[in-house]
Amino acid sequence: MFAASGAVPPEYAAIARDEQARAVEPFLTHFLDAEPAIAARAALAAGRSKQPIPLNALRRHLVTKSPAVRSMVVYALGLAADGTSLGSLVRLERRDPASAVRYAAADAVGRIVAARPVLATEAVADVLLSSAGDDPDPFVRGHAAANLDAFGTAAFAGALASGLERRFARERDGTVRWHVMWILARAYPLRCHDAFLRRALADPNEFVRAEAARALGHRPGPRAAALVRPLLDDPSWHVQYEAREALRRLAKEPPTAHLTALPPGIHLPPLPPGSAGPQPTGSTVVRKPRAPAYGDVPDAPPLVPTSAASLDGPLPGLHPRVRIQTTKGDVVVRLYPEWAPFTVANFLDLAADGYYNGNRFFRIVPDFVVQTGDPNDDRGNGDAGFHLRAEENPIEQRTGIIAMALNYGKDKHAERDSAGTEFYFTLSPQLHLDRDFTAFGEVESGFDVLANLIERDRMIRLARISDD
Repeated sequence: MFAASGAVPPEYAAIARDEQARAVEPFLTHFLDAEPAIAARAALAAGRSKQPIPLNALRRHLVTKSPAVRSMVVYALGLAADGTSLGSLVRLERRDPASAVRYAAADAVGRIVAARPVLATEAVADVLLSSAGDDPDPFVRGHAAANLDAFGTAAFAGALASGLERRFARERDGTVRWHVMWILARAYPLRCHDAFLRRALADPNEFVRAEAARALGHRPGPRAAALVRPLLDDPSWHVQYEAREALRRLAKEPPTAHLTALPPGIHLPPLPPGSAGPQPTGSTVVRKPRAPAYGDVPDAPPLVPTSAASLDGPLPGLHPRVRIQTTKGDVVVRLYPEWAPFTVANFLDLAADGYYNGNRFFRIVPDFVVQTGDPNDDRGNGDAGFHLRAEENPIEQRTGIIAMALNYGKDKHAERDSAGTEFYFTLSPQLHLDRDFTAFGEVESGFDVLANLIERDRMIRLARISDD
């Protein structure tokens, strides 16, 4: 790893070994006192272990001088759902001078409260609400708003919804605005004021309009349907799809679970002439896939996030890229091994072996996800023969993120550490997936191709191209 310097610290192998074993050896927490790139990586590994052993060591490093290490320590305490640290994390969310730490604190507070609903107090919610409106960094404002989902059923949820509406009215950053509208639609749809939703339906931001339509789909009555119906001809295909689904919900019809044909009248972006490839007949897999080892992990920039923006995307340096040729055209994906090294290694290994060649896009949910990676073509029941360890990270699952799919248990909840070969792309912001699913890259070009796919389409070939 460490593509920028060419020198891989030997400590990284020990950290990676413990992380994959979900073990916390005593020396792992000693790495928290090492130089920032090693200490930050050790903190992330300790959090991913979800074991109580390293929590005291992590708490002691909440005051470390390096903001990169501090942010990873904070994020790790959130992964571990450490309720004992909640008060300290709330204070950091209010006062830490580093935006990376405040972003990580908002994430950690949301994770802890989601895992421990008894901690969903009004005082804690008010801190996130304040950050959503007043933090100087737009990445922090948006992330703080998104993590208010954990308070959607609280007794004071109505006051939170009103507070979010006021912050939306004052906000000028388009990305923060859709974050606020996203959380209102997902966690507070019945708490929104009618006048607020009517205004949001005319917002210039397509994701604000789409989420307003989603919120109205949860508000029964002819008035909601009358407001949503004009959006069936909205200029944005995102809004059109959300309007269609909202009207289905209002009519008590099931949601569209599989897109097998493009609906008439959808304003999809045009595909370049000649972009469509041949229609393959099936997978060209040559061998049973194997789980990646540490030696398979590609070079990556050091894990030293210094800002909120660097927690929500790639760190400076070269990143591996893959071109995915599909029956509708090419998609280029940039991968993030600094955040998910074994997931990226697995993806590159499978691509190099031709495992994905010919795979069908077996699950496409309108304006939600495009999923593939099962050579059996039987709707996600393919067996990789191994499971990957989850590599949770702070990247939001906004539009165009690639992430690993998971198995679901009898309780209909995603099972951690159950990823194998299946992956998906987000077609619009899906921030509720942040806490469970491993994001490992982002679409660099070809998103219009994803928008035009239906479940008859396939991947033709995946090939690694030059790093960037």
